Amino acid sequence: MSEPLTLFDKLWAAHEIVRRDDDEALLWVDRHYVHEGSFNAFSQIKARGARVAEPGLTFAVADHYVPTRGSRRIIDNPEIARMVRTLEENTSEHGITLFGLDDPHQGIVHVVGPEQGLTLPGLLIVCGDSHTSTHGALGAYAFGIGASEVAHVLMTHTLWQRKPKRMRITVNGRLAPGIAAKDIVLAVIASIGTDGATGHAVEFAGPTIRALSMEGRLTLCNMSIEAGARSGMVAPDETTFEYVKGRPYSPKGRVLEQAVEAWSALTTDDGAKCDREVELNAADIAPIVTWGTSPQDALPIDGSVPDPAREPDAARAKYLREALDYMGLMPGTKLTNIAVDRIFIGSCTNARIEDLRAAAAVLAGRVSKVPGLVSPGSSTVKRQAEEEGLDRIFRDAGLEWGESGCSMCVGINGDVVAPGERCASTTNRNFRGRQGPGARTHLMSPAMVAAAAVTGKLTDVRPLLSGRKV
Repeated sequence: MSEPLTLFDKLWAAHEIVRRDDDEALLWVDRHYVHEGSFNAFSQIKARGARVAEPGLTFAVADHYVPTRGSRRIIDNPEIARMVRTLEENTSEHGITLFGLDDPHQGIVHVVGPEQGLTLPGLLIVCGDSHTSTHGALGAYAFGIGASEVAHVLMTHTLWQRKPKRMRITVNGRLAPGIAAKDIVLAVIASIGTDGATGHAVEFAGPTIRALSMEGRLTLCNMSIEAGARSGMVAPDETTFEYVKGRPYSPKGRVLEQAVEAWSALTTDDGAKCDREVELNAADIAPIVTWGTSPQDALPIDGSVPDPAREPDAARAKYLREALDYMGLMPGTKLTNIAVDRIFIGSCTNARIEDLRAAAAVLAGRVSKVPGLVSPGSSTVKRQAEEEGLDRIFRDAGLEWGESGCSMCVGINGDVVAPGERCASTTNRNFRGRQGPGARTHLMSPAMVAAAAVTGKLTDVRPLLSGRKV
């Protein structure tokens, strides 16, 4: 009898080519995603006179630096224009498919991959971006890599890695109305900390996870990296198979039937052991927002900002004082008394059609008290949202409807939060300066951001959803 295996064990075994004496394994890469920031890796290839080993398995997306407001044909910033042009030149030279600014399917790489059917169950996927963990939502082993590793994958389509430990996060029960996947993952990070999953490949499991849509699962896996995880994943099931079906690059006909049969075996066996187990009760999860400078600084919306004076641990008290100082908050302040200056709905965490619908359900017929930007996760999402009239809801509320890209999540493309301004955001990180120098970011779900928009402060969305179709 073979030993019971976790989903991660199965994915790792299927891709391990050889293992060295130091326990590093050479892994085969099924999909390699690159973006404008990958120019250093292409420079390394050129310097060595090398070629891309598998251009047919490498896909490029213009997303990180591209503007989401103003002209995209004539980019005002010459440095950004050069980066976009360099990506076009590199992909053309090596025969790599590019979802560029002229492509109707352009968007954020972690949105484009799944929606185009490039991300599939059972694959090993890498990209020079930490939030590559997103793709694990379809039952793939997906993780971010550094610049030198990007070059190695381009030249060999393999990668040396040390096998992570295994961690399972199980969520039981049913979520209350108004609670989203973003609330689940923020609750997880608040519980275990930003280093709670360090060195682990995380599998999200349990009936609550099974009940989530694919969009919700993508949000979970996207932010697994914020708990220190190497990757996040959800075992594929009927929800996954239905999502994959009919997408441009996904298998078709009999090939798809055979693929689904193989994918159905990608589950954690009964009795398989994990190195760490974490359990949450869905009924205990409320709408959550962050108050500080780390995703772990998260509390239910009815909570209050912590008081460093009540913290017995000196190091922790120092951290709290510094975080509160940066965020411009007084100890003990009720979260619902914190006013915001602007809102942002977008990013690879929460800019899919389901996310935009959730925000629009709150905003419909209401006016935002603060300015804000809505940036869809892809051009495909943008068109669908416009066909459904969601863009009109956002515009009528007084918000700006932008193009697709990383936008205000990274603050490197012209979309930034001004110094000292407070932003309610659907993004994944609230580090100091993440959305711009001196920017103060509060993370939350799309519906919660919409609630902050119509009230001008951090707000429990649930009363605003009463009587509305969600």
